[in-house]
Amino acid sequence: MRNIKEFLKKLYTKFMSFDKRKKIYCIAISFVIFVMAWAFISAGIITGSFNRSQLKNSENEQKVDALGIIITETKDTKKYFEIYGETGHYSNDHSVATLHNVIGNFYKDNKVSMSFQSSKGTYDEKTGVITLYDNTYIVLEDGVSLKTDKLVWSGSDKETYAIGNVVIQKGDEMVSTAQKCIIAAGYDKFRIEGKTVTKVYKKG
Repeated sequence: MRNIKEFLKKLYTKFMSFDKRKKIYCIAISFVIFVMAWAFISAGIITGSFNRSQLKNSENEQKVDALGIIITETKDTKKYFEIYGETGHYSNDHSVATLHNVIGNFYKDNKVSMSFQSSKGTYDEKTGVITLYDNTYIVLEDGVSLKTDKLVWSGSDKETYAIGNVVIQKGDEMVSTAQKCIIAAGYDKFRIEGKTVTKVYKKG
């Protein structure tokens, strides 16, 4: 709690030094981050309402439907991701969780490096791949925001792919559009491909 208060105090001081245009962009980005953080706090007290139904087919597959699903990956005390869906289902046979109204975070050195929200997401337990579909919005650690049709994350040590109608924005400094964006494993840089257009605005 103390760290959060110190962070908010520094953020407020920096915010007050911005001009009006930058303040508007910062408010928009901060609102998205606040919604994501609030959802994760709320998710901690959600009581899962499970409805298990045995599917009658040749494979005798069992499907689990649930309200409030949280999936996290932690290895050797390091957290790699957390993903929360308002609703979803998980098939043990296929080892794939499908979530709706999704928000989440990707971590680097136990710190949030990329946050996201999306209408739909899937997690494949066998491959460890997270895929986000439809209305996907991403915020990187340095304040860069990205909208895309599809995002594919395959691991913290691998590149992340944003595919389809990619729009990248950094405050009021830069806007880029592309068909594809490749985010580096450290979430600290990216490159764009396919019919790219970039507009850079002067500060001031």
